[in-house]
Amino acid sequence: MNNTINLAVLGLGTVGTGVLNLIKDNINELTRRSGHQLVVTHAGTRRHRNDIDPSIHQTADLMAITEAEDVDIVIEVIGGTDVAYEVITHAIRHKKHVVTANKALLAKHGNEIFKLAEEHGVQVRYEAAVAGGIPIIKIVREALAANKIDWLTGIINGTGNFIMTEMQQKNRKFGEVLAEAQALGYAEADPTFDVEGIDAAHKLSLLASIAFGIPVQFDKVYCEGITKISLQDVIYAKELGYTIKHLGFAIRREHGIELRVHPALIPSQALLANVNGVKNAVMIDAHPLGQSLYYGDGAGAGATASAVVADVMDLIYVIDAATPSDVPHLAFIPEELSDIGILPSDEMTSGFYLRLTVKDEVGVLANTTRILSDNGINIDAILQRDAHKSGLVPIIILTLPVLEKQMNTAISQIEALGAVVEPVVRIRLESLE
Repeated sequence: MNNTINLAVLGLGTVGTGVLNLIKDNINELTRRSGHQLVVTHAGTRRHRNDIDPSIHQTADLMAITEAEDVDIVIEVIGGTDVAYEVITHAIRHKKHVVTANKALLAKHGNEIFKLAEEHGVQVRYEAAVAGGIPIIKIVREALAANKIDWLTGIINGTGNFIMTEMQQKNRKFGEVLAEAQALGYAEADPTFDVEGIDAAHKLSLLASIAFGIPVQFDKVYCEGITKISLQDVIYAKELGYTIKHLGFAIRREHGIELRVHPALIPSQALLANVNGVKNAVMIDAHPLGQSLYYGDGAGAGATASAVVADVMDLIYVIDAATPSDVPHLAFIPEELSDIGILPSDEMTSGFYLRLTVKDEVGVLANTTRILSDNGINIDAILQRDAHKSGLVPIIILTLPVLEKQMNTAISQIEALGAVVEPVVRIRLESLE
């Protein structure tokens, strides 16, 4: 048995440096757990780092690293999709196991990468790609393997959750909080991936695949960000006993699967409603287990490095095995992946929060409720506020769950009423039952 496992770390940014530090700090524990000495032999970096152990060979030639004889596992933390794709596929073809934190890459090319790994007899591990330090991939792939998962939902983007938390708790406006998130390093200079839900959609596509045994289908995730959430809606939701969170949903329905990322009103007493700041959490409903919740840091050097090195530790057992085998990349054996369809947005089902701005005229509310009733939409609650100085009145309506296409029709008819002076604001509402 080879008592040394050689590692290459591609990328020495925040996460790559975190991986090196974790291995150095916890080397005794890692050795005791694995029975092997973990040695970082190569680091891929564009600029030489004098603060790195001089025994580690530093180079910008990433392809050469993936071909090196003294590399057993390639750790990819460079990010992006182009260079990372070339490096990972090259490593796989040279029989290297791969650990990656790259959710964007796997959301885009995961099916192809996993197939290539199976053909070459190696594994691609990606725990750090979803929810940082929360071991949610391992939980869904392994700990819940005896269960049929009906749905999962979660806060899987810390930046969005920080913004919604500040708006909810301190009555602050979106733009003001976003600027603070950027100053604190929670959001990038271009925050599009976070605030428009793209980052969460990448992660949701991976979670849904291992939950339901389907190919990765990022392009079919309905995606809506938080940029249009107003402070007024946050306040109204609070008055009605709800909290607005930016959530990802993967739901098994009779005729297909819903994959959606969007803001949602959830009951203020719900556990997810009380996950605040940059924390992540994922709730899973499975049979026979029932509901379970997984909570922790979704990003940062320590949390991500923890997930990366945990994947390395698992791969050691694969390398050691007389007959190497492991859990399938997407939890189900490849030939059993299902072709069940992803439902289009107008076939999704949820409750709704509607906010109308109307003229202070007799009959407006009656006409609105008639339109909803005619479209088969049941009302759960109505909140009518006092008229503004402008003479306009805000009306807030909560509905029971309904097909999106029914709500689309109803909103078109409501907006056609002469007394309705602004587009209807709609936010989905979920009971989490």
